[in-house]
Amino acid sequence: MIAECRAQDSPFGVVRIAEKGFADVGCSAGIVSVVKEYFDRQLDIITEGRKRFEVLQVNQERSFLRAETILIEDEAGPTAADEAARAVQLHAEILKLAGAMQDLSGADKSTISFYLAGSLPLDLDFKQTLLELRSESQRISALTEYLETILPNMRRAAHARQKAGGNGHAR
Repeated sequence: MIAECRAQDSPFGVVRIAEKGFADVGCSAGIVSVVKEYFDRQLDIITEGRKRFEVLQVNQERSFLRAETILIEDEAGPTAADEAARAVQLHAEILKLAGAMQDLSGADKSTISFYLAGSLPLDLDFKQTLLELRSESQRISALTEYLETILPNMRRAAHARQKAGGNGHAR
């Protein structure tokens, strides 16, 4: 499948598989670069999410699954700039606690929620919920609430690591 995508410079679809089967909504991904090619033709690739789609019907005729899909567009509506700024601030704090950084200067502000959620190891059910939401305003609101919920535990864990590193005691 990846060989075909590379030859045709075309994206492929990514759909979450859960216990109940396939998710109804997925995302197309484009190959940004090939990091490493192995002797057995396997590849390490870097991809980028592109467009969301809804799966209408799955086709199993080939060695890899294919599907009939329709693209999903966001509903029109404004996103509260202050809430988006709050989500970006929470994201930055989480990255700082983890000792990481992310440059958001190239991020599309109309879909910043996807950049923020995509760079963190968040719960997959939550990420799927975000993917299925039909407005940036809804995604930002859900993401802000989620990050505000997990941040206190992350602060405590970072504080405990700092204390334990200093004297061997987490208190």
